[in-house]
Amino acid sequence: MTTTTSATRAAAPETSGRKRRTGAGMATPMSLQAITYVLLTIGVILYLLPFVIMIINSLKTEGELLRNPVGLVPAEITFENYTRWFQELNIQQFFGTSLVVAIVTVAGNVVFCSMVGYAMAKMEFPGKKVLFALVMITLMVPGTVTFVPLFVLVSKLGLVNTLPGLFLPSIVTPLGVFLMRQFIMGIPDVLMEAARIDGAREGTIFFRVILPLCGAPLATLSILTFLGSWNQFLWPLVAAQSEKMYTLPIALTLFSKGQEATNYGLLLAGSVLVVTPIVILFLFLQRYFVQSVVSAGVK
Repeated sequence: MTTTTSATRAAAPETSGRKRRTGAGMATPMSLQAITYVLLTIGVILYLLPFVIMIINSLKTEGELLRNPVGLVPAEITFENYTRWFQELNIQQFFGTSLVVAIVTVAGNVVFCSMVGYAMAKMEFPGKKVLFALVMITLMVPGTVTFVPLFVLVSKLGLVNTLPGLFLPSIVTPLGVFLMRQFIMGIPDVLMEAARIDGAREGTIFFRVILPLCGAPLATLSILTFLGSWNQFLWPLVAAQSEKMYTLPIALTLFSKGQEATNYGLLLAGSVLVVTPIVILFLFLQRYFVQSVVSAGVK
C-alpha cells in the first residue's frame, strides 16, 4: 500500500509537468497563427491603400488635391473629373476600342493557344520537340526586340491605324501555349482513346473532351491576356495614329496633360475607370484562377 501511494505521488508531478508542456505546445501554434493573420492583414492594408487613396483623390477638386494629396477625407466631394471624361473627352469611344481589342485578343488566345497546346501535349508529329523549344525560347525574348520588325510587318500589310493592327500581334502568345500544354498533358489519354473508339475525330475530341476539362487554365489565360491587352501602352501608341483608334491608356496619358501642367484629378479619375473592368473580371474568375494555381501545384 505504501509502495503504491509513493508511486502515485511520484507520477503526479510528472503528469502535471506533461500537461504543462502539452499546454505550452498548444499555445505556440495558436500564437503563430495569430501573428500570421496580423501580418497578412497589414500586408492587405498596405496593398490596398494606394488604390483607396487613388479613388478618394479622384473625388477631390484640383486645388484640394494639390494642397492635400494624401488626405483620406475630402473637404468637398466632386464628380467633375468623371463628368469631364464622359462629356468632354468622349471616353466611351476609347473604352469601346479597348474592349474590342481585349475581347478579340482573349478569344484568339483561348482558341489558338489551346489548339497548339493540345497538339504539343497529345499529338505526335516530326519536329515537335524543336517547335516546343522555340516556344520556350520566345518566352525569353523581350518584346522590345521584336517591336520594330513587328511594326514593319504590320505596316507592310497595311494594318497601321486599324483594329486588326492593334490585336493581331497579340492574338497568340507563347505563355498561353505553354500554360495550356502543361495542363493538357495532365489529362488522361484514356478519355481520348475512348472517344476515338466511338468514332470521334480530333476536332471533336478537342472541342468536346479537352476544352470542357480546361476551365481553370482557360480562366487563368483569359485574366492574364485581358490584363495585358487592357493595359498595353507602347504598341497602341505606335499603331494607333488617329484619335478614333486610341485605347484607354493612350487617351488617359494624352488628355490628362494640359498645355502647362498635368491635371492630376482627371488622371486619377481615368485611372479608376481603367482599373475597374479588370477588378470586375478578376472577381468573376478568381475561383477558376485559384483552382488553376492549386491544380498546377498538385501536379
